[in-house]
Amino acid sequence: QVQLVESGGGLVQAGGSLRLSCAASGRTFSNNARGWFRQAPGKEREFVAAVSWNGGRTTYADSVKGRFTISRDNAKTTVYLQMNSLKPEDTAVYYCAADRGRWRTLTTTLDEYDYWGQGTQVTVSS
Repeated sequence: QVQLVESGGGLVQAGGSLRLSCAASGRTFSNNARGWFRQAPGKEREFVAAVSWNGGRTTYADSVKGRFTISRDNAKTTVYLQMNSLKPEDTAVYYCAADRGRWRTLTTTLDEYDYWGQGTQVTVSS
C-alpha cells in the first residue's frame, strides 16, 4: 500500500519555525517530483512548494518565498518543508504530494499530483 505520511505540524508563535516531514512507504517516489500544498478553513487547497525528481529544482508560492525551504533526502523517500518566520496567515492543514509520473517537469498544479498524505495541522498564533 502506497502511503505518504506527514509529521511535524503543531502550534507556534508568529516569527517561529517548524519543520514538516513527509515519508513515503510502499513506494519510494525517487523519480517523482514532490510538493507541499496547504488548505486553510473555508479556502481551496493551494500550492506551497515543490522539488523536482532529482532535487535540482525548486519552486515556491510567492507568499512563502524566502521563508520556506523544500528539500528531499538522498534516498528520496522523505521530503521536508522548513518553515521560518511563520505568520498567522500560514495557519492551515499542510499536505504533501507526489507527482503522477516519473521524471516529469516540475509543476505547481494540484491536479498533476496523484498521491497525497493525510495532512498535518500548522497553527501560528499572533
